Amino acid sequence: MGNKSDEIKFDKVCRQIKEVKIQGAENVARAAIKALAFKHDSSAIKKLISLRPTEPCLRNSIKFVMTHMDIKEGILDALKHFDYSQARISEFGARLIKNRMKIFTFCHSATVMGILKLAKKQGKNFEVLQTETRPLFQGRITARELAKARIKVTHFVDSASRIALKNSDIMIIGCDAITSTRIYNKVGSEMMAIIANKYDVPVFIATDSWKFDPDSIYGREELIEERDISEIWKNPPRGVKIKNLAFEAINPDLIDGIITELGIFMNKSLISAIQKNYPWMFF
Repeated sequence: MGNKSDEIKFDKVCRQIKEVKIQGAENVARAAIKALAFKHDSSAIKKLISLRPTEPCLRNSIKFVMTHMDIKEGILDALKHFDYSQARISEFGARLIKNRMKIFTFCHSATVMGILKLAKKQGKNFEVLQTETRPLFQGRITARELAKARIKVTHFVDSASRIALKNSDIMIIGCDAITSTRIYNKVGSEMMAIIANKYDVPVFIATDSWKFDPDSIYGREELIEERDISEIWKNPPRGVKIKNLAFEAINPDLIDGIITELGIFMNKSLISAIQKNYPWMFF
């Protein structure tokens, strides 16, 4: 650690995270903890956290690695956690999927994809309805991945979400952060949940429990990121104000369950399970 080559590799990962070339809270966390192999002094840790200050999974992962005397061992243990977690979440989530179901999802979540791929592997016949997810079109990533896995998928524009949800049996989305009072995901997620509730479509969140923000139990919740307006409109007319919110809070009352590696919970009971299983997160 500390040579020029390591500096270049570390900076490359930071750029990829900052420019959203690495997407998804867990993928960002994986990349960040791998970057610690190149550089892990206090300035490096601060820089990594600053890249996605609204994502607890990144902070928790780094915190977990730094509790180890051996950094390489910590990195390996953190990566093992994510692999184990994905497998368990996929198992719990696939149980909710039945034959001939129509499943609605939004944005792109590697965790949700794991559930759908396992259900397909189990021989279940279902269809996924999903939307483009502007402005970065993460929904296209989901559509391509589903098609590659030979899972039937219908792609809608975001403004047709009500139609897609009206014809769905269940809604499963990922999340970027969990707090003591809210669940945060791509902007538009609460709107989708409200529509789903209107049509009695059960709403489930699929997430690694390391996305919980322990600071929120002390009343700190600052998890709304605002991104560059050029993602929406590069040269807007003078006088037009652009608002590019990346995430929004979802009221837990709209959610039927949170699928995690620890099981399926409601928000408050999940926090108790996290405190029991990951006490290091709270120190």
